Amino acid sequence: MKKEPIISTRGLVAKYGDATILKNIDIDIFPGEITVILGGSGCGKTTLIKNILRLFQPFSGEVKIFGQEVTQLDEPEFDRILSKIGMLFQNGALLNSMSIFDNIAIPLEQHTKLSPEIIKKIIRVKLNLVNLAKAEKLMPSELSGGMKKRAALARAIALDPEILVCDEPSAGLDPLTSASLDELILNLKKLLKMTIVIVTHELASIHRIADKIIFLDAGKVLFSGTLTAAKKSEIPEIKSFFEIGSF
Repeated sequence: MKKEPIISTRGLVAKYGDATILKNIDIDIFPGEITVILGGSGCGKTTLIKNILRLFQPFSGEVKIFGQEVTQLDEPEFDRILSKIGMLFQNGALLNSMSIFDNIAIPLEQHTKLSPEIIKKIIRVKLNLVNLAKAEKLMPSELSGGMKKRAALARAIALDPEILVCDEPSAGLDPLTSASLDELILNLKKLLKMTIVIVTHELASIHRIADKIIFLDAGKVLFSGTLTAAKKSEIPEIKSFFEIGSF
């Protein structure tokens, strides 16, 4: 039986003013896999994520999430879909004026009617999952870069999302911390049965975590397929990336 994509786009066009950033993007992201979106600076990787999640409204084309076309949904309907998607931002996006506990509580308080006692239990479970059991009373400023990313990850999975989207999760981390974050992402995928979409440049991370690769170049999809196929590709830009780790 053919597996249906959990996210798909057809003919997706994105513009900033008169500039066309994405040109007729067709992609399929399948459940239970880690899909890595690659490409040089300015190729449209983050724009693609923002258009899928409607942080920017697509200029034209179709976006389906969980089989539902979402570009024309009203806000309450789309919010229901968004509640099943966790987002790990590049800088973590923790609120510096709030403790780690209160940061993780935000999605639970906004999207559920759970009691404070249940919310407290969920937060402690999530902090345990990211190996930050003793950090709930700390402020973001008291955490290292790697710990901030893990705290932000705990918040991203607070609602047990079916999809986790990570924008440059290893940015600014040393290789050892980056490797441990990758290991954590792999464990969460297995434990929580999540579909994970990651934007990253980190070659070592890609080798550790990617099931599928989507390679963008100048606003178009240059390649879409398995990591194994990407590493064997004769497309010059992709070959160059996997041989020397740069664009």
